[in-house]
Amino acid sequence: MSEEFGSKLTARVISQKGICSAGHKVGDEFIVSDLTCKGMCAWAFYSLFPFASVLMYGGKFPWERDPNKCTVACPDPANPVVFQLTREPKVKQG
Repeated sequence: MSEEFGSKLTARVISQKGICSAGHKVGDEFIVSDLTCKGMCAWAFYSLFPFASVLMYGGKFPWERDPNKCTVACPDPANPVVFQLTREPKVKQG
């Protein structure tokens, strides 16, 4: 991920009900960047990316208590996988 792109994000599965066809399970973690996440279901990535973009560029969501986190679910209502996006603080160089 290039430094210009924004903050580093981690997507961690915090809940999974039913049968996830991609095999995601609680505790799975993915690094989110300007490229698709290796091993993450494309549908989950498409759902997460708009929220990830906000966090990557310093935004926050008024309904979240922690401005560095956001909770997002995949679009399968029968077998939901819930991810927590976490923005890591930028390390200042120099």
